Amino acid sequence: MTVATRPSPPRLPRPARSALPLIRRMHFYAGIFVAPLLAVLCLTGLAYAATPQLDKVVYRHEFSVGHPASGPALPLSAQVRAARAAHPEGTLVSVAPPAETGRTTGVDLSVPGLPTGAVRTVFVDPFTGEVRGALTMTNGRPPLQQWLWDLHGTLHGGTVGRWYSEAAASWLPVLLLGGLALWFAKPGRRTPLPSMRVRPGRPRTRSVHVALGLALCVGLAGLTVTGLTWSHYAGARFETVLDALHGHTPTLTPAQTASAPGGPSLSVDRVRHIAEAQGLRPTTIDYPSAPGQPFVVGETRDHWPVERTGITVDARTGAVTGKLTFDDYPPLAKLSTIGIRLHEGLLFGLVNQIALAALAVGTLVLLGGGYRMWWLRRPTKGRRLPAAPPRGAWRRLPTRTLAVGLPIVVALAWLMPIFGITLAAFLVIDAALPHLRRRSALPTVAGPG
Repeated sequence: MTVATRPSPPRLPRPARSALPLIRRMHFYAGIFVAPLLAVLCLTGLAYAATPQLDKVVYRHEFSVGHPASGPALPLSAQVRAARAAHPEGTLVSVAPPAETGRTTGVDLSVPGLPTGAVRTVFVDPFTGEVRGALTMTNGRPPLQQWLWDLHGTLHGGTVGRWYSEAAASWLPVLLLGGLALWFAKPGRRTPLPSMRVRPGRPRTRSVHVALGLALCVGLAGLTVTGLTWSHYAGARFETVLDALHGHTPTLTPAQTASAPGGPSLSVDRVRHIAEAQGLRPTTIDYPSAPGQPFVVGETRDHWPVERTGITVDARTGAVTGKLTFDDYPPLAKLSTIGIRLHEGLLFGLVNQIALAALAVGTLVLLGGGYRMWWLRRPTKGRRLPAAPPRGAWRRLPTRTLAVGLPIVVALAWLMPIFGITLAAFLVIDAALPHLRRRSALPTVAGPG
């Protein structure tokens, strides 16, 4: 008697032991939850990039003389006296002659009650001595520019507000690298460049998303690195790295000279002449902070080519006692200085501002395309949201991938603590969700009674 046997079901293939599923899942969740923060950064950064033009309109009366420039300018000392006559409060800190014809001279006063890094700047017509007004300047920024700076960096939320920008900037490299990995590692890809000859819908949206990501990745990476240097936690790590690599911006450290009664005998006009003879123009002249201390003169030009020459001038003899040029900066300090000027839109003027605006708008389109791809994955029936990529991929990573990737992730988590904390939270939740769902699915057994 022949017994019929049921054929055994085919063996299902084991899930691929690859890092791509984990990258896909992290790219998905980072895109969903970090994209709103990045959008805010883009919008506020777009506004900040326009501040040179906004400041010229809002503070036109303070910044400009209001008449055609003609004749010789008054001595710088006379302009300082005019500023002090109108504003006798506080202590004289520095004076900045106009960098352009038709602009006013700025006289900085240290006034009690102002925030840290802020001074009261009195603006003086260099031709007539008229005081055109006074503004509270914070780190060289007028009020509107400082307000937009705080909006971009903290949403005016103080320490808590700084977390939003640091979280967005910390995850942006992960989004960029993850997107590049998903694109270039896709099996069967014939060309690394996306094609627009695809059907409408999700495929075309993905092609536009990839093309934009490839075009913007270098610029966004540069903005991320320079932006993180201003952040709270990652900025402190950056300072630690600079300490270890001796990459800090050098400062002038002049020797103290014997003080004379009555303060410095050298006039600010003479100091300006000495600085211009050394090739410094435009400049800011800092007054001696204490008896025996020198005048410190530094160039204020922020555009290319970068010139950051500074000198110290003996307040009694007029001797140049110290000099520091941009060539004296270590390589990391040079890169940091150039990168920050690029980030602020100063290095190449209007071209720099347009490039930043293009990056911001392109990133907003990139984020919108990511959300659209997510939405197009939703089920055609019902009102459910689109599903996320399968969880648990990180538990199936091959040992070799873990051995290489884990130290890199730990290093990134140390450099960017906000990234490390949120990544740990993601992994814990990702591991715990299946157990919580299984527990909630268990039937409830009624008790006696």
